[in-house]
Amino acid sequence: MLTAISDGLVGLLKEFYGRGPTQAKTYYQDDLVVCLLRGGFTRVEQTLLDGGRGESVIEQRMAFQEVMRERFTAVVEHATGRPVIGFMSGNQQDPDLICEVFVLSPTDLVPGH
Repeated sequence: MLTAISDGLVGLLKEFYGRGPTQAKTYYQDDLVVCLLRGGFTRVEQTLLDGGRGESVIEQRMAFQEVMRERFTAVVEHATGRPVIGFMSGNQQDPDLICEVFVLSPTDLVPGH
């Protein structure tokens, strides 16, 4: 299941960016799935980073991940067999890391889920 999630998220990033992370590791505990991904900046992104425009890269990646919400959550729902009720995403540049966090139902964090 963990490999399916890692591979699924890396596959989506490769499909839409033209290249994807070089490393991925997924953790699953109770109602939480966390996937950490490393590597995969495009040449354009790396050029922006090298030119001191890292904020532009982070903003663009955050916008992309929001647009990809349904696709990302579908990977996790398929692998776990549980609905995703929360999705949060974060990026940083040095070291280059992406963190995808999913909250699954049922959970005692949100009443009624």
